[in-house]
Amino acid sequence: MKISQARHGGIANVLRILIIVSFIGLLALWFGRPGSKNTGGTTTSAQQTTVPSPTPANAQQSDDAKLREQWQEDIRKVSLPKKGCFHASYPDKEWKEVPCGAPSKYPNQPAHGPRPNIVGNGNDVQGQVAGPITSAIGSFDSVSAGTTVSGPWGGNPNSPNAFTLQLNTQFFSNPTFFPGQVCNPNTLSKCAWQQFIYSQNQCGGPCVFMEYWLLDYGPACPAGPWIQAGNHCWFNSASVAAPAVTAAQLQGTTLTGNASAATDSVVLTSPGGNATAMANDNVVSLSQSWNTVEWILCGDCCLGQANFSAGTAIVPRTRIISGAQTPPNCAPGGTTGETNNLSFGPNPPGASPPGPALIVTESIAGGAMSFCAAATTVGDTHLHTFDGLFYDFQATGDFVLAQVDRDFVVQTRQVSGAPTWPDASVNSAVATRMGNDKVALCLPGRLNVNGANNDLGDGHTFSTPDGVQILRKGNIYYITDNHGNSVRAVNNGSYIDVYVGLGHWPANVTGLLANANGNVNQIAARDGTVLTNAFSFEDLYNRYGESWRVGRGESLLSACGDGKVESGNPRRPFYAKDLEPAVYQRTRAVCTAAGVKEGPLLDACTLDVAVIGNDAAAKVFVGARDPFAVGNIVTTSGLSGSGFRLWWLWLLILLIIIVLIVWIVRKKKTTP
Repeated sequence: MKISQARHGGIANVLRILIIVSFIGLLALWFGRPGSKNTGGTTTSAQQTTVPSPTPANAQQSDDAKLREQWQEDIRKVSLPKKGCFHASYPDKEWKEVPCGAPSKYPNQPAHGPRPNIVGNGNDVQGQVAGPITSAIGSFDSVSAGTTVSGPWGGNPNSPNAFTLQLNTQFFSNPTFFPGQVCNPNTLSKCAWQQFIYSQNQCGGPCVFMEYWLLDYGPACPAGPWIQAGNHCWFNSASVAAPAVTAAQLQGTTLTGNASAATDSVVLTSPGGNATAMANDNVVSLSQSWNTVEWILCGDCCLGQANFSAGTAIVPRTRIISGAQTPPNCAPGGTTGETNNLSFGPNPPGASPPGPALIVTESIAGGAMSFCAAATTVGDTHLHTFDGLFYDFQATGDFVLAQVDRDFVVQTRQVSGAPTWPDASVNSAVATRMGNDKVALCLPGRLNVNGANNDLGDGHTFSTPDGVQILRKGNIYYITDNHGNSVRAVNNGSYIDVYVGLGHWPANVTGLLANANGNVNQIAARDGTVLTNAFSFEDLYNRYGESWRVGRGESLLSACGDGKVESGNPRRPFYAKDLEPAVYQRTRAVCTAAGVKEGPLLDACTLDVAVIGNDAAAKVFVGARDPFAVGNIVTTSGLSGSGFRLWWLWLLILLIIIVLIVWIVRKKKTTP
């Protein structure tokens, strides 16, 4: 009897132990899942998966300010009673006729010549719909605090607030003025064009008007107000005086262009509760053809350039009313010849109402020549996808950074920071194929175009027969094609920062800079396998990263040497928090002093300054917008991600089987 009781007591103890072990296993499985905060052998990124959106500026507006903002939206929708000039003041929603002013005597000329690496003169974004467009509204979602704008006027190259706001149509065919002839926008041949303009100075003060063009009309212009400009013809409508708009008032200002069968009109609403409008004949039959809009702040006429102050970032919004509720496509190009000193990026802005609309980021820090989407790989090696995911990818070797069909491919070569930083990598070369042209930039600074080295001087431009243009400005190389795709490569001596821009968005893009399913927290391997943030270390490098390695047959980087190319993965994720405390404190202080904001960009900057060994590495993060999401990489000691979870699952199944067997044996022993 005592022996039987002892045996039963031992079985009970075994059961208790198995239950406790199973419970511990469940806890380990729970805390070992991706995205959990682990201790001990598991390492996770200290970064957050998603960066919270900043509080909207209008969340803190007074009730009166909100009412005025709603009034601006309402008054621009009120039809003008007739042709002429009008004014309205808050809170009235009726237009009052005012005297029209003389037309501006200045031409705001069409884009022509080489496309620059700044916004304007053909290097811009346009919202495009099937059409026809009845209204387009330009506004600014955000403007950096303290921004100022200056430009040439009256002999002063830096006259304060010398700029125009322009809503420009596409170049289009016009059967009235060009019967039987089709517009060729590439050569400005036989095209009509219309602009809706707010100018600070062209009317002796701020004013609003419309400008009309007939491009390549011929040696003699039509009768009437048309002014000859070579083979082109142009004239401005009557103007109407408007309140002055400063850079500080851009956020809160809207410019609207309207087109109908009989009348076109332009409406300016500005902060403080003022609205100014002008209506005129439908001179070039815009309502029949309007399908594309360029919204731009640029120089005050005559191919001038508006210059924003250092650190500026703006987010222009182009709303399009055409009867469709779907977002407009982003189309490459732009039609005005005026410019500003901003460029695109560094990050595309997020989608937000109202719509349908096109939204883009322009900034001093952007650096991208892209039209419709900007993505970046900088430092050691941080990737920023087209949809806004910021994640680290520290493998070594040649990789597909981005590919849009066969005609636009970008590849990079990443090399290890060993022996000092074996788990970090930097770009040592970048290559692109644009159509049939291949261009590569290799450290220490060798440029190769279609297999031949090219000693491109500072400030010089090289163009291929197929239209690929390469511009060098100091240590920066701008490579663009005639579809609006671009690569900006910054040669920092020991590493290259790479920026990729797409000429159209949305686009069917793949590679390390692409997201899957339009989801900022998803990326896809070459075979279509989708990974969701947080990413297991094993999946990110062994499945996803390996799939985007460049095979010898597809390499564009052979111009940089196709001998033994490094090919490997880091041993573990490597973040700023993994630096030695003294190194971390020094490099973080460098980034903070440079003006890098708290958050994931400050962490990346802290790591870069340490790994690259140069305080100047902080510059790329100054003024950069926070990403929409940050990639977490989860790993464990020996097992990672799905491997870790699978191991615990099999262990639990085994324990459950053992418990059942012991229970059955015990049951049989105790059954009389």
